Amino acid sequence: MTGRLSNHKLLMYCTSFIWEPGSYDAEFHQLNAAIDQVAQSLPGFLGAESWQSADGTRRCASYYWADLATLQAFAVHPAHLEAKRQYSRWYNGYHIVVSEIVRSYGDGAFPHITPNERRRLVA
Repeated sequence: MTGRLSNHKLLMYCTSFIWEPGSYDAEFHQLNAAIDQVAQSLPGFLGAESWQSADGTRRCASYYWADLATLQAFAVHPAHLEAKRQYSRWYNGYHIVVSEIVRSYGDGAFPHITPNERRRLVA
């Protein structure tokens, strides 16, 4: 294989929600749970994973989607729109990255939402 990416497309998308947490209240937790339920209920939702910096000052939740239509349905859902309207109550700031996944691979040591395009490496 050359250094170029193949023409193969996974047809997957990822939205990464990166934020700096502020103060959470009961309404935040209720709305956050509702948003997770909405995502999980959509047929094109593939899964999610979350990370945080070592000091906890920055966090990231990545949602994986089978298609842009599902991602858009999530983006315009009333619960998600309500959270967007009130974000400044709970976050010190945020950034969204929407990506098309063109390749996914690893050593196969653990499962991941995206497919592994390589077989497990054997030492």
